[in-house]
Order: sequence, then C-alpha cells, then structure tokens
Amino acid sequence: MTNIVVKVGGHALDSLRPNAALLAELAHDIKALNAGGSKTALVHGGGPQIGELLDTAGVASRFVEGLRVTDTVTMMYVAMALQHVNLLITAGLAHNGLSSVGIGGGDGGLFNSTSLGEPWKRAGATPVVRTDIVRTLWGDAFTPVISPFALDREGELLNCNADASAGALAGALDADVLVMLSDIDQLRSDVDDPASALATVNSGDVEELLRSGAAREGMRPKLTAALDALHAGATRIIIANGKRPHALRDALEGRIPTTEVVQ
Repeated sequence: MTNIVVKVGGHALDSLRPNAALLAELAHDIKALNAGGSKTALVHGGGPQIGELLDTAGVASRFVEGLRVTDTVTMMYVAMALQHVNLLITAGLAHNGLSSVGIGGGDGGLFNSTSLGEPWKRAGATPVVRTDIVRTLWGDAFTPVISPFALDREGELLNCNADASAGALAGALDADVLVMLSDIDQLRSDVDDPASALATVNSGDVEELLRSGAAREGMRPKLTAALDALHAGATRIIIANGKRPHALRDALEGRIPTTEVVQ
C-alpha cells in the first residue's frame, strides 16, 4: 500500500465550484490511486480566499518570510476562510464521486503547535501530528481533506502554513510521496529566469536556496516543509503546477515538468 499526501493551494484553488476542473480531476485521480491500493490525504491552503475575506473586513494582510502575520482578529478570519474552502473542496470531491471527509487541524487533536511569536503572533510552528484520525478515515474508505490550523497547549487556534502542515503529515505517516501542487511548474535557481528550472534538488541544494535568498516569499515555507518531510520519514517530494489538467496523476507519472526533492 502506498501512502500519498497531496497539498493543493495558491491559485489552483481559484475556482471551487462543484464542476470546477481542479476538483473533478482531483477526484478522478485520487479514485484511480485508491483503486490501485493507495491511501491519499489532501491538505489545502486558502491564501487567496483568506486575503479576499480580510480585504472585505478591512483588515490588512502582512507577510514576513512568506508567512502571514496573524493577530487574534486575523486568526478569526483565517479560520472562517479555511473552513469555507474545506467545505467547498469536500463538496466538490463528493459531487465528483470521491468519498471524502473534511476536517480541521483541531479535530481529534490532529495538529498541535506553538506560536512562532513575534512578529507572526498566532501563526504556528510546524505542527506535531496525531495520525490515528487519518488512518481511521482511511480504514473506512474516506479521503481526509484537511484544513491547516492547529491547537496550542491552551486549546487556542493557530494558523499553520499549509505546506508545513502537509510536510509534517507526510513525515508522520512515513508517506511514500508528498505532492505539493501550487502555481509553478518547477523550482528555479533564479526565480526570474525560466531557463534555471530544476528537475531535481537535494537537501543541500535546498538549504543553499534558502540561505542565499534565491527561494523567495511563499517558496521558502514550501522548501522548508519539503526538508522537514524528508527528515521525518517521507520518501519522495514532488513540486508541480496544480493548474495543469490532472496535475496529480501526471506529476506522479512524470508526464509534466516537476521538481523532485531528494535527500
């Protein structure tokens, strides 16, 4: 049996209508994986939806090193937006024939974390994962769809980066593959130069990209999550463009450009 964790976020989530291509294709691809004996868990982001809700509420967004600064008021809107995204994804997958269950990182104590402190406030560190709720859903033939927030020691909500949450989950499950679907085809050594695309990077390469600043903004937590997942026990990390048709299937089968992160 193959355990697969999929993270989907960014503008791949721009349309979450039940008939959206992303949801139909994800449902198709995950059903095919399940039929082949795999178990898949989906972790989603929701940055654009969070930003839209904050704008509507008149609350400014601020990021430091690719992570959202999350005060108490922002945390309330983050939770609202993520839960709404979770509901729409789960409903869309169900509409397309995939039995899935939407859960938040606080459900069953799935994700536990601590605050990153200043300047991030209620943003959480990479969560500690309790895997039994995922394994229980797998045992009942459901695909978990997970919203990336966590609980602190006082039971208060923390906003955990979706990449970090997916990486932590993949490591805790000893996943065979973590597929990170975002807005780009491949990692670049120079973000402004398409010719610098990288098909494979190792841990040392990633650490240098982070150290040098070549990995910017939202790519920093993504690469940190990839390293964390590898160090915790995940076997393969694949970064691919979630806006491509059947991105999950084609990334796993090597049909589209990807970056694979290896030890």
